[in-house]
Amino acid sequence: MNIYEMTFSPTGGTKKIADFLAAELNREIRCIDLSNSNEDFHQFSLTNEDTVIVAVPSYSGRVPSTAAERIAKIQGNGAKAILVCVYGNRAYEDTLVELQDIVQQAGFTVISAIAAVAEHSIAHRYAKNRPDKDDYGHLRAFAEQIGDKLRRNDFSTPAIPGNRPYRKVAKAGIVPKATKACTQCGLCASRCPVGAIDKNNPAKVNKKVCISCMRCVTVCPHHARRINGLLLAIVNMMLKKACIVRKECELYL
Repeated sequence: MNIYEMTFSPTGGTKKIADFLAAELNREIRCIDLSNSNEDFHQFSLTNEDTVIVAVPSYSGRVPSTAAERIAKIQGNGAKAILVCVYGNRAYEDTLVELQDIVQQAGFTVISAIAAVAEHSIAHRYAKNRPDKDDYGHLRAFAEQIGDKLRRNDFSTPAIPGNRPYRKVAKAGIVPKATKACTQCGLCASRCPVGAIDKNNPAKVNKKVCISCMRCVTVCPHHARRINGLLLAIVNMMLKKACIVRKECELYL
């Protein structure tokens, strides 16, 4: 059995959780980086002997459209799919059920799903330093239960929470800007999942293309990309009530 790890993780939180689960299931992992805008995803064709962890962050309770489009290009051919939705302690709403539909339409068989918490990619004070020791304990137990299900050749699809039709897509509209510390090294432009940053002038961003994923902020070696302070304060205030109570990881088996 081959284990694939198919991950859309602009800031690394989702991949951290997917990596942990994959390592618990199998030491030899094949990775498909859904964040790579230069990848030809049509080339990937799995078999019904394969198992794949499909991990995405929740963007306002939905699957990021970029991830959805790229997953749809991959041929599942009956491969067993473990869905993983990672969110910043607010809510994941329709993310898992939408991911289920996307993955099944691509030919995968969904056998389990996990909702996990990682540090919020914009408002870092929420779920700070998560996943933590307790989270990893839960994830390890989840991986053991999923592995047991696979060994029993039980490929049934669990009931996954969410609504159809899905909640309306919300545009974050938060576009990080380059500061005077920018050296125009171009790393942010080369790593942007959607090619929204001008390679010749990194200070120039196509706001209509930007998905507010915060990868440019995360990868900049000079910490030269920032969010407007007032806008960030508003985001923190809006999230406070929903994020103040700790949420735990969940398994659907």
